[in-house]
Amino acid sequence: MTIIEADGENTEPLTVDLIQIFAAQRYSFVLNATQPIDNYWIRANPSVAGTNGTGFTNGINSAILRYVGAPIQDPNTTQTPSTNPLNETNLHALTDPAAPGKPYPGGVDLALNFDFTFNGTRFFANNVSYTSPTVPVLLQILSGYRDLFPALASAAPGSPHPFHLHGHAFSVVRSAGQIGYNYVNPVRRDTVSIGETGDNVTIRFETNNPGPWFLHCHIDWHLEAGMAVVLAEDIPDIPSAVPVPQSWEDLCPIWNAICLPLLYMNQLKLSCGFCHCRILEAHRDTANDFFGGLNVERAFLGHMRGVAQL
Repeated sequence: MTIIEADGENTEPLTVDLIQIFAAQRYSFVLNATQPIDNYWIRANPSVAGTNGTGFTNGINSAILRYVGAPIQDPNTTQTPSTNPLNETNLHALTDPAAPGKPYPGGVDLALNFDFTFNGTRFFANNVSYTSPTVPVLLQILSGYRDLFPALASAAPGSPHPFHLHGHAFSVVRSAGQIGYNYVNPVRRDTVSIGETGDNVTIRFETNNPGPWFLHCHIDWHLEAGMAVVLAEDIPDIPSAVPVPQSWEDLCPIWNAICLPLLYMNQLKLSCGFCHCRILEAHRDTANDFFGGLNVERAFLGHMRGVAQL
């Protein structure tokens, strides 16, 4: 089979006989149906599953590829060992393949290193565990609030972790298991495995899409346990990039009339995003309820447009 796309990004054709797919990753491939007319197993074995959840006994983790004219019956084909599995470093972007920035480590406008750790119950990125705020970050920004927490790599227990970035496709200049860097023609995608302990997976992208973008492990219970960060990109331009419709504004008087009195009586810990700045002025002592207990930092990327490296 010949891979032609990864995570919505066209790639140079690459022929393989096995594809390891991490959570949230997607591939398109061309399969040449040139075998004799018959029924064939398509197998997808999970790396982690419940009791008796792996393998192919009784047709589990399997589908049938049936040629026109083949009898309606289960295949009798057997799996042969892979001789040409996918290696991410062999994937290359089809168009504009060069990674943004300059072709050497640190050749970007902003470089961030994330160290993920685990204390037995919660994951931490640079000693901060993500907790969903009561008010979405986008609404906080649109309300005029400017003190944001860009809560934000190395591997953590439970690896390999598939990390997915919203709002961007990125160039993987160093994949899991890779020793050097590829700035010439790395694969471009939006989900990457950060590998095992000792790996230093590195991605690059241009900060040209204003907004708060989620970067998170796509294993759901790892996300729930705090393995995520929010990147607040180009905060000053977000209101123009995401204009607020009048229907949203019309909700504020309704919310103020019904919910705000309860909030002041400490009976309700919710807030309307567009009234949030006024609530914070009156309720500074409860700011952590809104911010999910995360550390507060000044505007993350500010008005800068450039190249970010994680």
